Amino acid sequence: MILIGQYDSPFVRRVGIALRIYGIAFEHRPWSVFGEGARVRDINPLMRVPTLVLEDGLALTDSHMMLDHLDGLVERPLFPPGGMDRARALRRAALACGAAEKAVSLFHERRLHLEVSARWEERCRGQVGSVLAALEGEADDGPWWGATMGHDDIALACALRFIGEAHPGVFDMAQFPRLARRAAGMEALEVFRAVSQPFVAPA
Repeated sequence: MILIGQYDSPFVRRVGIALRIYGIAFEHRPWSVFGEGARVRDINPLMRVPTLVLEDGLALTDSHMMLDHLDGLVERPLFPPGGMDRARALRRAALACGAAEKAVSLFHERRLHLEVSARWEERCRGQVGSVLAALEGEADDGPWWGATMGHDDIALACALRFIGEAHPGVFDMAQFPRLARRAAGMEALEVFRAVSQPFVAPA
């Protein structure tokens, strides 16, 4: 397999972490859609990362799709196999990734537009904050949502890392102590340290 994208993306990173946890061999190509956009487009017409190229050449184009595929290859997947536990885990992962997506939108609004829309800024900040408040309200003092670490936990940690580095000082994590504590615990794990890159703003 080939994983395309830089690890400062929370979406690329969550896939890279899952691959490592599952012990699935892969090649990492840290291409940027800004610097190597044409190369990415040749493989993924959306010109978006992550892109995961499978052994037969099929390119998967969404991190949720990638994790669903990887889960089908292993005996103990990181999403529950079914029922309400699965539905809840999928929802938490989707919320965490949605917050990361809004943080990306907020960054682009501030960095890439000549005129910043205060209304769009406020909307994105509000959406990120609402997600963090909702997940904080559902969290307990344990290190993960379930008995063991799952994709929803990984998504949370990757999202919080990106949000904090792309928007330093914008979101006060003291308001979300359980989430902050969980993310810090995961970031200390070897696999999170190995699949890691400081946020690099596109030129």
